[in-house]
Amino acid sequence: MGFEGGQWDVIVELRGLKVATAVLTGASLALAGALLQGLLRNPLASPDLLGLASGAGLGVMCAVYAGYLAGAGLADPGGIGATGAAIVGACGSLAIVYLASQRRWFVEPVTLILVGVIVGVMCAGGITLLKHLMPDQGVAAARLLTGALRDDVRGVHLLTTGALLVVCAAVSLAMHRWLDACSLSEDEARSVGVPVGLVRVVQFACAGALTAGSVVLAGPIGFVGLVAPHMVRLCAGPGTRVMVVGSMLCGAAMVVGADCLVALVREWQPGMGRLPLSVVTALIGGPVFVWLLRRADA
Repeated sequence: MGFEGGQWDVIVELRGLKVATAVLTGASLALAGALLQGLLRNPLASPDLLGLASGAGLGVMCAVYAGYLAGAGLADPGGIGATGAAIVGACGSLAIVYLASQRRWFVEPVTLILVGVIVGVMCAGGITLLKHLMPDQGVAAARLLTGALRDDVRGVHLLTTGALLVVCAAVSLAMHRWLDACSLSEDEARSVGVPVGLVRVVQFACAGALTAGSVVLAGPIGFVGLVAPHMVRLCAGPGTRVMVVGSMLCGAAMVVGADCLVALVREWQPGMGRLPLSVVTALIGGPVFVWLLRRADA
């Protein structure tokens, strides 16, 4: 039995938008993680551990709070203004983490992660504060940052995040030779004429924009930006072009698969409500990452 035109419209609207949201969220997070790991030469660098995701969430809440103060009600957390605020928040958090972890122009990997965790906790505290400053709308706004795919996503939200993903991927592919050199060491990169400072600024901005795009669609989701690049690196090698394309595909598959598990759990236990996507990625991504590390050391 076939579907009528109206039924197809409903299917596309309900499932097509959800799948597109999952694909863009996973691809953006994974590409951001791949860029951070390669540029910082730190296997633990990821949007969640370095505070980018929390910073982007704080930027969204600041945009919502600004709309609240202006009497505009609950501002659209996926609109252009909120997306811009998320980019500023993510890039600002990364800049603070990078500068605060430097010692004599050298970034200690352990210090980088510790500072990133601290900045992430501080941003989470800022989100909670803003939620309580909006007693009638703060809970509704904070619910959008729980790490679950949004149900009210629209085409303009997908176009914004998709445009950010395409631009950042194109820029990274265009700079692949420079990024390959920077992944070795800064001294070697400079010796072959790579403008390390320019590469760092551009790629940090790309990582911030990618993280912001994913946050406005699904809130902070952990482990995707950490695990996906490692899986691609172990299977296909560390080349920038392979990492860019492979990480986007792997991250998209991870989030789509996690959302399918969420749907199965909801069908199995309808009374428990909808499980946040971040719970699934954490419960599965954590053990998978440990296994990947042990396999790499073997």
